[in-house]
Amino acid sequence: MVTTKDELFSELLALQAEISSHLADMDASDDLTEGGTGYTNHPADDGTAVHDQQINHSTYQAAQERLRDVRDALARYEAGTYGICENCGREIDIARLEAIPYTRLCLRCAEQREYNAGMAQ
Repeated sequence: MVTTKDELFSELLALQAEISSHLADMDASDDLTEGGTGYTNHPADDGTAVHDQQINHSTYQAAQERLRDVRDALARYEAGTYGICENCGREIDIARLEAIPYTRLCLRCAEQREYNAGMAQ
C-alpha cells in the first residue's frame, strides 16, 4: 500500500498534537523548573540530580525542535511544496516521507549533507 500525502498530512497533525501534549506535560511537571543542586552531604545524589536536569532539558529542547519541524512540514503542505527537496527540488521518495514525514531533504541530499558535515570535523 502506498501512502498518500494526504495521509501523511493527517499523520503530521497527529504528531503535532502528540508533541504539543508531551511539551505541555513537561511544562506542568517540576522536572524543568527544579533548581540546581544544593550543598548536601550526598555528592552522588547531587550528580544524579544534575544529570537528570540535563536530560530533561535536552529532551524538552529536542521536542521543541521536532514540533517546529512538524509545523514547518504542515506549512509546506499548505503551500503545496510538501514532499519537495529543499536542496535539489526533486520529489522526496514516499518511503522516506513515511519514515520521516517532516523531512525537508531527499535521501541523496540528506546523505550528502551528513557526509559534508563529517568532512568538516
